[in-house]
Amino acid sequence: MTRPASTATAALRFPAGFLWGAATSAYQIEGAVAEDGRTPSIWDAFCRAPGKVHLGETGDVAADHYHRFREDVRLMAGLGLTAYRFSLAWPRVQPTGRGPASPRGLDFYRRLADDLLDAGITPVATLYHWDLPQELEEDGGWPARRTAERFAAYAALAGEALGDRVTQWTTLNEPWCSAFLGYGSGVHAPGRTDPVDALRAAHHLNLGHGLAVSALRSVLPAGAQVSVSLNLHALRPLTPSAADRDAVRRIDAVGNRVFLGPMLDGGYPEDLLADTAHLTDWSFVRPGDPAAVHQRLDWLGVNYYTPSVVSATPEGAAPAREDGHGAGSASPWPGADRVGFHRAPGERTAMGWAVDPSGLYELLTGLARRHPELPLMVTENGAAYPDEPGPDGAVDDPERAAFVHAHLAALHRAVADGADVRGYFLWSLLDNFEWAYGYTKRFGLVHVDYRTLARTPKASAHWYARVARTGTLHPPGAA
Repeated sequence: MTRPASTATAALRFPAGFLWGAATSAYQIEGAVAEDGRTPSIWDAFCRAPGKVHLGETGDVAADHYHRFREDVRLMAGLGLTAYRFSLAWPRVQPTGRGPASPRGLDFYRRLADDLLDAGITPVATLYHWDLPQELEEDGGWPARRTAERFAAYAALAGEALGDRVTQWTTLNEPWCSAFLGYGSGVHAPGRTDPVDALRAAHHLNLGHGLAVSALRSVLPAGAQVSVSLNLHALRPLTPSAADRDAVRRIDAVGNRVFLGPMLDGGYPEDLLADTAHLTDWSFVRPGDPAAVHQRLDWLGVNYYTPSVVSATPEGAAPAREDGHGAGSASPWPGADRVGFHRAPGERTAMGWAVDPSGLYELLTGLARRHPELPLMVTENGAAYPDEPGPDGAVDDPERAAFVHAHLAALHRAVADGADVRGYFLWSLLDNFEWAYGYTKRFGLVHVDYRTLARTPKASAHWYARVARTGTLHPPGAA
């Protein structure tokens, strides 16, 4: 594949077999939280804690995908998608987080997978997208080692039940958020604020991932593929100073290498252990854990939205907190909580995140240099904008189409420069429950009227459909 002279106007052709997808998560779209045996998750509990979620909104109904999945699969087929990345709700599949699976919960995902396959769409199932059964949180949550062991048992149940339909599996989605926003800053469920618990959770998520990979491979047919999706941080120093470059190193350690090290290299980086030695001796890492975590992956999922600009904080000064993870909250950066975060330059999305596709290029090419044997997928990338229907009912969202075009052009450049990227999943298929922001942020290709639950594909969806059908990236508005 050759690089064109200008990605602003030229049509860019992607490799044959490239997966064109969209992504969702169970708690954000399914609803039906008390139907067919599903029990509460940590997000059901968190949403009901005063002041945690905008206006006390919940995922009780969300986009009602549980009842409308067939309509949603028809929408995907109409958009020309070749893959759909969704998550299984752990408390729907295994309501208490232990013991046998729920037949009704499994049947929902069987029906979904069957409809996807009938439409020619590859199902890509994520085992965990943040909805830990509340009963397991009350038994210690991710800081407890037994949660990793129970996750492996759940993985085996799901793989055995659905492996005849689903051949693409992801263990965890964004374990950094689960560990450090859930147990460090407390802005995500379950809302704890203990830096040592956050580090313990990170390790047990790593361990759960490794045990789940082994469990899946023990029950899945030959040819099935197993992966993990990480929200890797593209980092820039505020200045070229040695202090700011060390701030980048610290955030890279606790934001990226805390997962990349054990999963891909077989151990935690020494500088991370040194940075956090005042908090813990890491004795929760037991002999044999590094080998259990370090499992072969068929591909690595990369989630990217915006870069981070960081600096050292002068002694006695409060660190700048433009990190997008809850101003005024506890730090989600144990060992680096004195690092300052600054507003990146450029236009911004409704989340306040800078639009900078070069961060995606840097992540993909950097991973390709360090692990050339490992295929990559962009498993989340997208933007929130305040989309509303016009008088004619159409939803015009040129900013989203421009955002996706620019990031796909960066991905194309990364492939031209040697990165083995196999697919792209736009976040998200549907407008949905956006965690602590409730229903205030719209990421979807498809507009959802939260009063009627009517779906309306946005202008960006029609543009993306052309890209998916042709495998060619044309600028938005091009003939």
